[in-house]
Amino acid sequence: MSPIEADATREDINWTRIKNDINGNPRFVCDFTDLEGFTLRFRNRQHFTVPQRYAMAIRAANQLGGRKYHTKSFGGGIVFQAYEGQLADLAKRVRAILERGAA
Repeated sequence: MSPIEADATREDINWTRIKNDINGNPRFVCDFTDLEGFTLRFRNRQHFTVPQRYAMAIRAANQLGGRKYHTKSFGGGIVFQAYEGQLADLAKRVRAILERGAA
């Protein structure tokens, strides 16, 4: 298996734990390119600019409660209010929305 094929099968997302919200709910941030997944990232790179791809990822994440997250330490991120057990399902749902929108 080539490195590109191996990357295409990887579905993991680097979630970064940040401070809880004002109500004490846990929050996690990920980079918008992680939500795109390998195939969408490769296909969209040919047709869209980075700001357009970021906007598409934010629109998809907004449908599931995600919000744009810009700080000095983490630019281009999307924040979700979720518990650790919900993160894998959340990522699959955002990718499904992105797939529908990009098709």
